[in-house]
Amino acid sequence: MDHIYCGGCGVRIQTTDKESVGYTPKSALNRENVLCQRCFRLKHYNEVQDVSIADDDFLNMIASIRKTNGLIVHIIDVFDVDGTLINGLPCITGDNPIILVANKVDLLPKSINKRKLENWLRAKAKESGIKVLDVFLISSTKRHGIAELGKALENVRNQEDVYIVGTTNVGKSTFINTLIEQSTGLKHAITTSYFPGTTLGFIKIPLDERSFLVDTPGIVNRKQFVHYVSKADLKLIIPDKEIKPRIYQLNPGQTLFFGGLARLDFLTGLQQSFVCYFSNQLPIHRTKLEKADDLYAKHKGGLLSPPNQGTLNTWPDLTAEAYKIKDGKTDIVFPGLGWVSMVDGHLTVQAHTPEGIPATLRKALV
Repeated sequence: MDHIYCGGCGVRIQTTDKESVGYTPKSALNRENVLCQRCFRLKHYNEVQDVSIADDDFLNMIASIRKTNGLIVHIIDVFDVDGTLINGLPCITGDNPIILVANKVDLLPKSINKRKLENWLRAKAKESGIKVLDVFLISSTKRHGIAELGKALENVRNQEDVYIVGTTNVGKSTFINTLIEQSTGLKHAITTSYFPGTTLGFIKIPLDERSFLVDTPGIVNRKQFVHYVSKADLKLIIPDKEIKPRIYQLNPGQTLFFGGLARLDFLTGLQQSFVCYFSNQLPIHRTKLEKADDLYAKHKGGLLSPPNQGTLNTWPDLTAEAYKIKDGKTDIVFPGLGWVSMVDGHLTVQAHTPEGIPATLRKALV
């Protein structure tokens, strides 16, 4: 049997796995120009869909960037910096310059100091082995910062290609659509500029006669909550508006449940404030530490929800890890879910997270 290849990106067509590269429904195979689902939606609905592929496949593909001269735009989710910042990115992209773009800034409290946030992100990038030319704070959905970023890209790219790199769920697709629309003034710029023949998983959008904006596949980071919950629960844990911090005065021996997805125990220290930054729709429940295990066993998926039943079917067991915090103004981060900020030091906490998704400590973001 002869294989069929997408007339858009050149990927081999398959009809069995909707989540994999090259999928198209069987009903589309009789068309003169067969397109994979991603290219079809790009052409007809002006949507750029993230393609999730295995790490090794991504590394093999992205290695081609090392052989070119271009500008790397690394997009991260400012609500999930730890889960979306790609450690050691220059090892993948070579000596090409990197601009860090923090998307979804509209989700953070308006009181946050933007200059301090930019400096904090520079430091986080450096810790991850990434030296950046500049840092930009944007909101693709609200269009904040897009025009300024577009001008900066033109000033530094030297008419070379611009590669958009990031993990899944950072808003990369919305960013590309918004950037092209603002640059050209055309809402359907991606559709009308689309050319066939791009390599697997890459979509090239002309910037001028010699250079392209290149959409690369989204990298899957399995150490995020978003990969373990149902679509209904996903809508509850991913914020869609400004986060309202929730403050709890806790004594040692008390526990906070974040839905039934994670939990934080206050083991030792003086009474103090725990400031919670999660989706406004995610319920937070306070209880005594001595009752926490029993509460979780009896009410997971009920009083402690999400998870709903769809998530519970594949939900991993929670594992606990203790953290001793000596310095003040520290965040404990639940990747892809949110974080808790502790102002005072000299305390011990214990985080319960799904197996394979460890919590992490960092210098306070807010």
